[in-house]
Amino acid sequence: MLRIGLTGGMGAGKSTVARALAEHGAVIIDSDVIAREVVAPGTPGLAALVEAFGADILAADGSLDRPALAAKAFRDDESRATLNSITHPLVGQRTAELLAAAAPDAIVVQDVPLLVENNMAPFVNLVLVVDAATETRVRRLVEFRGVDETDARARIAAQATDEQRYAAADVLLDNNGAAGAVEAEVARLWDGRLVPFEANMRAGIAVRSEFGIVDARPEWAAQAQRLIARLQVAAGAAAVRVDHIGATAVPGLPAPDVLELQVTVADRAGVDGIRDALAGAGFPLLEAPIHEPSPGGGDEPTEARTHGSADPGRPAFVHVRVADSPGEKFALALRDWLRADEQARTEYTEVIRAAARKAAGLGGDEAWAAYAAAQDPWLTGVAQQVADRRSTENPE
Repeated sequence: MLRIGLTGGMGAGKSTVARALAEHGAVIIDSDVIAREVVAPGTPGLAALVEAFGADILAADGSLDRPALAAKAFRDDESRATLNSITHPLVGQRTAELLAAAAPDAIVVQDVPLLVENNMAPFVNLVLVVDAATETRVRRLVEFRGVDETDARARIAAQATDEQRYAAADVLLDNNGAAGAVEAEVARLWDGRLVPFEANMRAGIAVRSEFGIVDARPEWAAQAQRLIARLQVAAGAAAVRVDHIGATAVPGLPAPDVLELQVTVADRAGVDGIRDALAGAGFPLLEAPIHEPSPGGGDEPTEARTHGSADPGRPAFVHVRVADSPGEKFALALRDWLRADEQARTEYTEVIRAAARKAAGLGGDEAWAAYAAAQDPWLTGVAQQVADRRSTENPE
């Protein structure tokens, strides 16, 4: 099962995207619909609200009078906390029931207006954010929903900022265009990324992208942070730390467009202990791990495993290593040295480009192995320098 989080500001067109996804076969779990269901007449949720806030929150027909509840529940932090303590567990329970009922090969889209505000992004495999300019959103709210303009602007201002949503977005769907444009974008996304992503997860297949290097890309850091958050949730307490490593973690370095991440665990049992959890989060184990440079202590077959991303839209390697093992320490120390030392970055840039030339014309795993092996001599030569710098900055 592939879990997608769908969000966007009021008036951005999230419902339009949800309908388009449903037409392609997605299972939609709408948090707003669930929030109404769990407090419908006759439910334990409504009874609990009446007990907490009084019978005057009910309409004449026995249903919830939402404005009356809001007047009481949002008057202070304590009342708001009481409301949340009643409704949030019920919404969570119903969401879990719907997830459990979905087919194993389903693409489940959780439509959550406050996904960013509630920090839910790390708990899904991919986040889609529907985007539209503020003035466009205000116009839609006024024209199509009958919302007063002042109220519309106030509601938009009370939600997450565009920047906060962009930081959470694995995919940004532009809904500023003509009618039908965003639906076409959804169709391309469905066929080109979501369907293959789900199939890869179900089969335990990590994406093995074709080798090639590109100039440094500013989005790598934010993309890595989103994956790190998911890995931390998946690994739980077993993860001592999760880091962005490798060339994509150093601003300015050219690199293959494949993020490298490192999950540090406490002991060898932790390496295998989180294998299934990482696979469930979209990072299956690579059956044929990539060749790694040797200066950090070799391939460490008993202390390290390499996972990959099942997402064809964001290839990644995830190295799981034991804390203070040679490979774990070297990966962090090399990254930090390269970030701090301009001359080292210049040298390594030339090493990367030369290694890429060695891999040119080769295919698949052979190209990746040639690329890594070509870097070994330089990495071996700087290993002691890197270790000395780490010891100076982190004395025992």
